[in-house]
Amino acid sequence: MQRSRRGDPYPFTWEIPAAIIASVLLVLALGVHIGRAGANLLAGAEWGWPAQAELFRSLPAILGGDGGAGLPGTYQEVASQSALWTSIGACELLLLILLASALRIGLDRWGPQRVQGMATRAQAEQMLGRTRLRKASAVVRPDLYGRQRSRP
Repeated sequence: MQRSRRGDPYPFTWEIPAAIIASVLLVLALGVHIGRAGANLLAGAEWGWPAQAELFRSLPAILGGDGGAGLPGTYQEVASQSALWTSIGACELLLLILLASALRIGLDRWGPQRVQGMATRAQAEQMLGRTRLRKASAVVRPDLYGRQRSRP
């Protein structure tokens, strides 16, 4: 739509994409643990969260089907492998939808194709006001609100 008249003096470097990728990977790793905790909760076990040291170390075992991997204590009842994968898949899908909507909102706000210099509907109402628009209606739309002519 519109392009800026001047260039961005800050070059596109690796820090911002690396931070975004690290954040997405962290959200996905946490989604595995949230899905596992939900599956265990539905199976009758209590809500469990791993210790900080086991947060990433237990991921391969969880994805292998072990519902109690990395949890403190011993869990007698854990979710079955199919329930575990279903719960993790549903949680990851929900998180991916949330990440995609956040990306869309961010690109609309700060992305290269954002609309620049346009007032929102609320800003136009605040600046112009309904009363002022009605007074200037003959100038704005003379075909609709112009002087009434007498018809012969």
